[in-house]
Amino acid sequence: MTKKLGKFLLKLLGWKLTGTYPYAIDKKIILAAPHTSNWDFPIGILIRTQIDEPIKFIGKSSLFRPPHGWLFSWLGGIPVDRSKSNNFVDATVQKINATEKLTILISGEGSRKKVDKFKTGFYHMANLSKVPIIPMVLDGIKKEFRFEPPFYPTGDAAKEIPQLEKIFEGVSGIKRDKSFRT
Repeated sequence: MTKKLGKFLLKLLGWKLTGTYPYAIDKKIILAAPHTSNWDFPIGILIRTQIDEPIKFIGKSSLFRPPHGWLFSWLGGIPVDRSKSNNFVDATVQKINATEKLTILISGEGSRKKVDKFKTGFYHMANLSKVPIIPMVLDGIKKEFRFEPPFYPTGDAAKEIPQLEKIFEGVSGIKRDKSFRT
């Protein structure tokens, strides 16, 4: 999809991109929340046309099965099997370390369900590969995807994950009843 078409569709739907996208940072993990609706994905794809950078995303492995699985792969998806422990964090760290430029988007909640705590994999991926976390707020009321300043993890997950969660507190997603800590 072209940047022009994406911009038109976003405007038609009333969504916008705010904040500053960190183009100068070659490797990063985008932490997106609150993830409350299936609509987050297509709107996110439209937002990505405005960023004009190949952002990969993490998705549950069932999305990558036929008949539509090829589409999620083509759009930049990386499947994760959530039914078992499979060292996904380590595999992702290896992938980040083996490339010169890579951006991966991960939902903090790891689900569209209402949660009160983020999953921790995103933090460990960023910390172990020494890349920043870029918080991206999905505000369903303002209809905006907002980039916050880069966050550089130090390894103190117990202290820093709550700091990251605080950025998203009180923000309503598309489905307000499933929003993170509202």
